[in-house]
Amino acid sequence: MMILVVSFGTSYPDSLDNAIGAVENAIREFFPEDKVGRAFTSQVILRILKKRDNMEIDYVKDALDRALSEDIREMVIQPTHLMDGLEYMKLMGVVEDYRQQFERMVVAKPLLMDESDFDAVASILVDKTAMYDDGETAICFMGHGTEAKSNEIYRKLQEKFSEMGRENYYIGTVEAEPSLDEVISLLHGAGIYKKVLLEPLMLVSGDHARHDMAGDQEDSWKRRLEGEGYDVTCILEGIGQIPEIQQLYVKHTGEAVERLKNVEEVRG
Repeated sequence: MMILVVSFGTSYPDSLDNAIGAVENAIREFFPEDKVGRAFTSQVILRILKKRDNMEIDYVKDALDRALSEDIREMVIQPTHLMDGLEYMKLMGVVEDYRQQFERMVVAKPLLMDESDFDAVASILVDKTAMYDDGETAICFMGHGTEAKSNEIYRKLQEKFSEMGRENYYIGTVEAEPSLDEVISLLHGAGIYKKVLLEPLMLVSGDHARHDMAGDQEDSWKRRLEGEGYDVTCILEGIGQIPEIQQLYVKHTGEAVERLKNVEEVRG
């Protein structure tokens, strides 16, 4: 059996090691007898890594072809995507093209799918940022956002914060809703905050975190919130760096491995 960990990818070496690599290593440690591989869904990032660093990482199809050439016939695919958004759907399209070529193939859940996932992630994020929760700080997470229906995960996670009594926790997105404008409106409406903590709600701290969130350009989240009078602190760490998040992916992989055992042979 092989476990293929599939990520969007990142061109930042530190995030590659500290977030994506950390999730892969957590899975590898839990399944020491199985081969754990890596693949990315972003061909743009793959080209950057190849040209800049001469780093060879497989696109999903290449990784599956390689597995078949090595006579691997049982495959568990663990996406590190947060949701079943556009990148996840792209992955599933590739999976369907290859499903008949493997005797057994199962795709594990992305990070946020079931109610228990939302409960767990909300608690993990609250615990991680507890030191900043001083009564006058708004703790804000930047998500990517998607045009897919799964964009609703941000609202759902926001609701979990509210259920926990964490009304000073906010989620915005770069490319969808809720927007930064909506977050700023909520901050003003509360009228109690002097400071804002910004942190990416993304697996890695990549371009969005370092430029759109914490950059020095006028339209970055940091600069805009400073312009609104808040003292802003940015944490440039992807959630893939959090050990408890890594273990949640391990849990999803374990559930998929159990499902694999019950999948009837479909090849031939």
